[in-house]
Amino acid sequence: MKIIIPRIIKSSFNIISILVVISLWSGISYFVILYMSNDAEESYESENCNVYGITLHGDVVTYNSNDAYNDQYDIIYDQTSADDIIWAVGEAQDNDKIKAIVVEIDSYGGSGVAGEEMMTAFKQSKKPVIAFIRNAGLSAAYLAATGAETIFASNFSDVGSIGVTMSYLQETEKNTKEGLSYVNLSSGAYKDTGNPARMLSEDEKQLIMRDIKIGHEYFVKLVSENRNLSIETVRKLADGSSVMGEAALKNGLIDKIGIFPDVVSFLSEKLNTPADICWK
Repeated sequence: MKIIIPRIIKSSFNIISILVVISLWSGISYFVILYMSNDAEESYESENCNVYGITLHGDVVTYNSNDAYNDQYDIIYDQTSADDIIWAVGEAQDNDKIKAIVVEIDSYGGSGVAGEEMMTAFKQSKKPVIAFIRNAGLSAAYLAATGAETIFASNFSDVGSIGVTMSYLQETEKNTKEGLSYVNLSSGAYKDTGNPARMLSEDEKQLIMRDIKIGHEYFVKLVSENRNLSIETVRKLADGSSVMGEAALKNGLIDKIGIFPDVVSFLSEKLNTPADICWK
């Protein structure tokens, strides 16, 4: 069936179409101008930026797993991955306007491997890396911090916790009360070592403690090298406990007492120009 549109309606449609096009074009033009304005503002800020800021918050992990992201691809866990830190340090190296890197640390630790990878990235940076610890820079997060050229911490900060743990919850009694029994189907005597559904044998405990001691000694060695402290000095500190800022300074775990404004002043003096930090 063919529909015939009267001439006057056609004219109205044409006028409406023109108005729609004008409206759309105005909207697009406004969006483009707004985008270009924001982009110009960001470019202006980045032109003034001479220090690259990196945050090391939450759990220290090697990478962000798929379930760490929401639908908008934003991290939903309080964690920082070594992959992100390494990428950020690389970005700073490639920018000639960046003269230094500052790392804000607030973390109770996590993966030793991730901490070592972060530490290595900071040590290998061609530009000075300054770390400052806020509430905590512990365990793997402290290991990462030792890769920095200079470490700041507040008098209130928790620092150190040099040690290794593989502790876990034993669930055998709980399972027994709930009527659950564990069936071991493993190819080797130690394949399911550490499974919380069964008791740990003495042999298995010795195996785990062997690895903990190896990891502990390596941790002590890295801190010793990075902080220019003797192995004996670090061993005395490496009981897993943390110390507050003043004690950390006295024992050589950090270089300066201070909070963020002190870090900015230090960087400005070091660079002989006001420090302008752009954060990743």
